[in-house]
Amino acid sequence: MADYLPQSPPKPKARRGYAFVIAVAGVLLVFCAFLPWTGIEAKIGAIGGVSNDIRGIDDSLGVYTLVAGLVTLVFGVAGLFARPRVAALAVIPGALATIWLLMFVVDPPGVGSGVSVDLGFLSIEPGIRYGWFAALACALAVVALAVLSLVRGRRA
Repeated sequence: MADYLPQSPPKPKARRGYAFVIAVAGVLLVFCAFLPWTGIEAKIGAIGGVSNDIRGIDDSLGVYTLVAGLVTLVFGVAGLFARPRVAALAVIPGALATIWLLMFVVDPPGVGSGVSVDLGFLSIEPGIRYGWFAALACALAVVALAVLSLVRGRRA
């Protein structure tokens, strides 16, 4: 008798994978704000050298990026537990974080004029550190994932 009962179609499952990955990218963006973003390294011949690194949160643009990561995390968690389309709003803090990161690299703090000096026995070099690159990758990933969550959400 159970063979003759009509089967109801399965309920469509909401796509929450993008929301989860956006939340993870937000956490990583917050973490990257605590990494070194820029620094100066001075070397004296074969003796060795001294370096001074500046973390992202040591500058106001780094703090803004930290806040953008927290807002991204909130949108990702809201998309995970409420509606998946809410996660697409993470495109706003992701784009702002990208702009702030680019503004940071235009005039990094503590680097001075940004000119390298090499006198043979003494060399002084400013540079962008790995934390800035990681933060930029996370911010761009947030933008891409937010756009994908909106585009894929419309197809489903």
